[in-house]
Amino acid sequence: MNQIINTLKLPKHIAITMDGNGRWAKEKGKNRLFGHNNGVKAVRDTIEGAVEYGIKYITLFAFSTENWNRPKQEVNALMTLLVSSIHKETKTLLDNDIKLQTIGNISKLPNRCQKELCECIDITKENKSMTLILALSYSGKWEIINAVKNIIDSNITKEEISEEIFKQYLTTKNVPDPELLIRTSGEHRISNFMLWQIAYSELYFTDKMWPDFRREDLKKAIINYQNRERRFGKTNKE
Repeated sequence: MNQIINTLKLPKHIAITMDGNGRWAKEKGKNRLFGHNNGVKAVRDTIEGAVEYGIKYITLFAFSTENWNRPKQEVNALMTLLVSSIHKETKTLLDNDIKLQTIGNISKLPNRCQKELCECIDITKENKSMTLILALSYSGKWEIINAVKNIIDSNITKEEISEEIFKQYLTTKNVPDPELLIRTSGEHRISNFMLWQIAYSELYFTDKMWPDFRREDLKKAIINYQNRERRFGKTNKE
């Protein structure tokens, strides 16, 4: 039976760990870059599906701080792919009224990547339908440590620190926490992604490798989320 998304119970923010590009390519006898290239198609279809379903924020875990430890050739290829993808997909973002933002230690990216990102962010800044957030050179631990350093630099006393104050020093300070976290490829790990923000997120794991993930898979994840009872530590009778 073809289930229908309940538009009254949509998650406002969905975070996705796009996992499995390398294994997907290996299964086909190809190199890892082949998988990353095909992962771009999944990104495009998923984003367009999110707009269609009425999702307001999507965060994609595109490149972690740990990914810098991969072979230099693969990192360079990923950075080149990032530049070309942003350049090619800017029109798609404009056509779908999508705003681009980033989180992470962007200063570590090559200058050409920073340039393409800044240009696309500026071009799409007035778009309203959805916000696409790319997590680049990002990790949850890095973000929390960075927030603590900035709080210290701001001379905030320990008595003043609260959850609300702390959130203002995160890279996602102007974005609602994700209600749903999706991870592809069958792995059941958080992998250092949005550790503060996903405290009460619903977790959805799928065996689909990222290059095979499409808007119908996103729909399944949203419907699964809508069939759950979110209690936030309370009982269902409270």
